[in-house]
Amino acid sequence: MLTHVSWSALALQSITYISSIGFVTLLCLAIYRLTFHPLAKYPGPLIGRLTDFYSVYQAYAGERHLDFYKLHQKYGKVVRYGPNSISINSNIALSEIYGFKSNVKKAHFYSAFPAQKGAWSTHSAIDKSLHARKRRVLSQAFSDAAMRGLQPHILSVIRTFTEVIGDFPSPLGLNGEKKATGEWSEPKNMGRYANYMSYDVLGDVCYGESFDTLESPDNRFAVDLVALSSKYHFLTAQMPDLKKLGLHRVLFPDLLAQRTRFMGYSRARLQKRMQLGTDTDRRDFFYFLLNAKDPETGLGFSTQELWGESNVLLIAGSDTTSTAFSATFFYLLHYPGYLKDLTKLVRQTFDDVEEIELGQKLNDLKLLRACIDEAMRLSPPVPGLLPREVLEGGMDIDGMHFPMGTVVGVPIYALHHNSVYHPQPFVYDPSRFIAGNEKAGSDRVKLTQSAFCPFSIGSRGCIGKGVAYLELTVALARTLWLYDMKLVDSATGAGPDGNYALKDIFVAEKTGPLVQFRRRAT
Repeated sequence: MLTHVSWSALALQSITYISSIGFVTLLCLAIYRLTFHPLAKYPGPLIGRLTDFYSVYQAYAGERHLDFYKLHQKYGKVVRYGPNSISINSNIALSEIYGFKSNVKKAHFYSAFPAQKGAWSTHSAIDKSLHARKRRVLSQAFSDAAMRGLQPHILSVIRTFTEVIGDFPSPLGLNGEKKATGEWSEPKNMGRYANYMSYDVLGDVCYGESFDTLESPDNRFAVDLVALSSKYHFLTAQMPDLKKLGLHRVLFPDLLAQRTRFMGYSRARLQKRMQLGTDTDRRDFFYFLLNAKDPETGLGFSTQELWGESNVLLIAGSDTTSTAFSATFFYLLHYPGYLKDLTKLVRQTFDDVEEIELGQKLNDLKLLRACIDEAMRLSPPVPGLLPREVLEGGMDIDGMHFPMGTVVGVPIYALHHNSVYHPQPFVYDPSRFIAGNEKAGSDRVKLTQSAFCPFSIGSRGCIGKGVAYLELTVALARTLWLYDMKLVDSATGAGPDGNYALKDIFVAEKTGPLVQFRRRAT
């Protein structure tokens, strides 16, 4: 009995001792982070200054971009949102952090994205020399000549899209009767149909075949896998130690399962395309990636690296474009004056829908590009903050010095709604992007563009930006040329502020607007 009591007492004392050490350690860490840390002077939420779990929570809620906006409204230009993380809401910080000569690298955040060790992609590569090699190889697939070769495949999917939204493949009304000419289509959730179009374009220009989600509901599961996998990566990236400790399996088991399924899908798509090889007339992206060699080293991509690029293309290559597309529909339908003006301009410029393709005629439609850009300003496809880590020697950003190891970034949604650069920031006004109109002089437009960043900038900027604009401008112009349209429900897709609502899952999750289409009368 005495022995039993002694051992029990000893165990209790040990637990108490260990708990005390743990408590004191955490207390000292908290005091250090709040008082003596190099970033202690910068304001921010208390929980955020203590732990990165603050960012995990915001990411899980899908409102991290909105939280950044609120934090900057409360604390000002500079916010400390993590123990070692700083957000700066300014155009100067944008150019200095993400510019070509910035003394930063991608933060540890990006280590959550590779499918497995060694499968770094152009998007996730932290090492600057590795990224430079990948970028040189990948740029050959995004050259002007490559884009011209891909345009027929993009146009093919856009034709299918414009048929499907008008119910022309199955021209039946809600009760099964044949549609009459001039009748309105069934309501279409443009958040979903924009996803389908972008995903099918991605399949056609990257993997040698359309994924056929526009016409086949059985194939649409992959679109949802993309969003779920992106959310998993986004959550674990906020606090990489979660994966090291295995806590991601406990906290996000369902997302982990869907991410595993997505990785299998991505690998299967890559393997199918690799079997086709380069002995084909179709010059899609993987044709160039399989053939491309780094002009400096002579090296191409390994199979692991190709898998990494496949994962990125499936997520970033479809979701970002679809968000911009559905957002543009939302704002045009909620601002009918711009819809009327743009529709008239498109129909006056082109005599036939097949004239609408890449070229000077399309490029001259400044209002078309401005309507898309303003939609991306209000509802950016990547709405959050892209973190960068300051390298040796530290870095001066917008007049402030940050030591080596500090994670810095600019919150895109907050920047796009900063009234210093965008007067009436919650109003849809494409004219702010058009120089020479009565509302905006050239200096005003330059200021607007200096705080506009839907595709990032610098050496890490989106390499597929040109393809995205090609798809967006052609698809929107063809839709406006062919159809009149109307909102079914003005509330679908709208957030509390009345603008197009997004969930921040690294890329953006969205729904709506609900739209009906009718073939133009003349």
